[in-house]
Amino acid sequence: MRRSVRRGRRPADRKNPRTLLAIALFKLVKGILLIAVGIGAFKLLHKDVAQTLSHWIDVLRVDPDNRFIHGLLTRAFSISPAQLKATSIGTFMYAALLLTEGTGLLLRKRWAEYFTIVTTGGLVPLELYELSKHLRWSSWEC
Repeated sequence: MRRSVRRGRRPADRKNPRTLLAIALFKLVKGILLIAVGIGAFKLLHKDVAQTLSHWIDVLRVDPDNRFIHGLLTRAFSISPAQLKATSIGTFMYAALLLTEGTGLLLRKRWAEYFTIVTTGGLVPLELYELSKHLRWSSWEC
């Protein structure tokens, strides 16, 4: 007697769903955090960014003379409303992408697996470009 096998599903698909679940949850958490960042950037649109940042530095009792904080403040003084709006829109778009991937993976949809591979693989050329731009042969010497 032959067993009937459902088409489209391999036996390995049902063995270990924990990896897909972990990736799905990670993408969902990142998407939710990016929505929070986008809302924060959108709320800063009609406020003085540098003053708001200075307020939070005082509240958190961070040393403003620290070189990292000083660099952050220097960049904050030069942010234009158009840059802040573009950042907010880009953040929302990336959050939508991550939430779509995470939801699809959580529902164990095959298209979500391919979508995740394509979107992640699409960033590889950018990473290779950045590596080639900043990589020095002296760092390869032992």
